[in-house]
Amino acid sequence: MGQKSSQFSAEELNDYQDLTYFTKKEVLIAHEKFKSLAPEKVGHNKNAKLALNKVLKLPELAANPFGERMCQVFSSSQDGDCTFEDFLDMMSVFSTMAPADVKAEHVFRIFDFDGDDMLGVGDIKKVIQCLVGEQNIFNDNDLKRLVQKIFEEVDFDDDGALSFSEFEHVTDMCPDFVKMFNIKL
Repeated sequence: MGQKSSQFSAEELNDYQDLTYFTKKEVLIAHEKFKSLAPEKVGHNKNAKLALNKVLKLPELAANPFGERMCQVFSSSQDGDCTFEDFLDMMSVFSTMAPADVKAEHVFRIFDFDGDDMLGVGDIKKVIQCLVGEQNIFNDNDLKRLVQKIFEEVDFDDDGALSFSEFEHVTDMCPDFVKMFNIKL
């Protein structure tokens, strides 16, 4: 049986295993997925950075209405372009092994389009628009009422925005939250 040589040293694999929810084998599988998105660029360059449009070729991200936003949040340059480490972080957070609180923290950041550490009216509108997509079934008044209803239900301190603790409370009440935010290797 031939051993496939790795671009990573044993120490790097140990570090990746320690810093993610993956085994060494899963780290290598994640790297193969990353490499498959642009083999000509990644090839033997473990420090390659892939453009957002390349990363979005991953079927799980291409089909996700938040795929682009996910890449932006995990991108160390915050533009959606991803190094392998950025990609590995994203895959780890959305793995089946990541705990609900870690997923909630990152989903909150994905939904926080304006980056103010709160989910305001504009953020919630964008979340809804991402979810309904091109077939937007809401007129402006319907969207406004829906957002108002959301805030009535979960804005416990009535400040017109959702803090992370309010968001986390909602995710704790949703038993399928963890299942909804999984990407399989």
